[in-house]
Amino acid sequence: MSVKTTRLSNGITVVTHHMAHLETAALGIWVKAGARDERPEENGIAHFFEHMAFKGTKRRSARAIAEEIESAGGEINAATGMETTTYYARVLKKDWALALDILADIFTESVLDGEELERERDVILQEIAAAHDQPDDLVFDLAQQAAFGAHPLGRSILGTAERIGSVSREEMIAWRDRNYWGSRIVVAAAGHIDHQTFAAEAERLLGKIAEGSQPQREPPNFVPSAQVAEKPLDQAHVVISFPAPNYKDPEIYVLQVLSSVLGGGMSSRLFQEVREKRGLCYSVFSFGSAYEDAGQFGVYAATSPDHSQELLDVTSEVMLSAAKSVSDAEIDRAKAQLKASLVMNLESPTSRADQIARQFLAFGKVPSISTLVAKIDAVTGEQVRGLAERIFHTTAPAFSAVGQLGSMPPYAAVAQRFA
Repeated sequence: MSVKTTRLSNGITVVTHHMAHLETAALGIWVKAGARDERPEENGIAHFFEHMAFKGTKRRSARAIAEEIESAGGEINAATGMETTTYYARVLKKDWALALDILADIFTESVLDGEELERERDVILQEIAAAHDQPDDLVFDLAQQAAFGAHPLGRSILGTAERIGSVSREEMIAWRDRNYWGSRIVVAAAGHIDHQTFAAEAERLLGKIAEGSQPQREPPNFVPSAQVAEKPLDQAHVVISFPAPNYKDPEIYVLQVLSSVLGGGMSSRLFQEVREKRGLCYSVFSFGSAYEDAGQFGVYAATSPDHSQELLDVTSEVMLSAAKSVSDAEIDRAKAQLKASLVMNLESPTSRADQIARQFLAFGKVPSISTLVAKIDAVTGEQVRGLAERIFHTTAPAFSAVGQLGSMPPYAAVAQRFA
């Protein structure tokens, strides 16, 4: 695996994976700054700034950015998460330098024009309204709040309409200057690309960014509660979640296997019992959200309002059962799914660039695929059952629900089944 790293003079790390058989390259700038690095009065500003980065620089208008990358047949985008923000592109191999130039331009030279800001403010307000109209989006925002309360992890990445309605250009610049530092940045690429040439270009384009320091983040506490929203929908959407290992915890691999066993595919316990056997819902799955100092494991499902009680009864029984018995066949299937996912990332330059960038931001290195496979292979049934016991049998869950909730059991009844 030809992963190479170079640390630039200002603390930026360049990471590449040369994939000689490809005719394309995926590249981007990953910065260790996201929604959890906002102050309460800044909620939504990380996402707002990411939008504004594309709205014109000192050299390019918003239209020119789009036309220049698309004239080369490429694509460009960005995404804001709880702990990272990403600006990325995919192009033909001969055009990677153009893509990096555009990415660096929007990352460092955005003018944050006042008229563009007001237009984009309306766009984000529409995005917030759309999320509130999508119950499967809203229920996850409520799940974060139910789990982490007033901590930044408990707030929506999009922010609230009230906050976004008052964000100023000066506040946006202050947030950027407080968070977009070289020591927090990884510039990554995967595909047909030469590492040394790429690193030299990254130094030229991004070398003036100050090194700065790592984020000083307040550790969260998982304080479970219930957050619900009554809406006249045909389905009731629910999320039950628990505290779980963070991504630096060795048990993160045990958690991944547990999640796969419970709700990771069509052969998982939840899919087979809740959907196939009982026909209670169309969609049911488990998820794990891992942060640097906290984790969250949960289950999502949606059903008709009159089936809410049965859905929660069956779902909780399936979750609790993992502490008593997990077969070798289930463990083997879960491991196979996880290992296949790792290997499949090697076939997509976009996935691979994202993978190596996030791994470096998290661990300060890019572990080999063989190392990760070995850690998955080392997970035992006893470890999975032990983790399920600690998560489901000793901790009250956070609970969120959206829809017609008249038949939904009270939170105390849901929590009592576990703790």
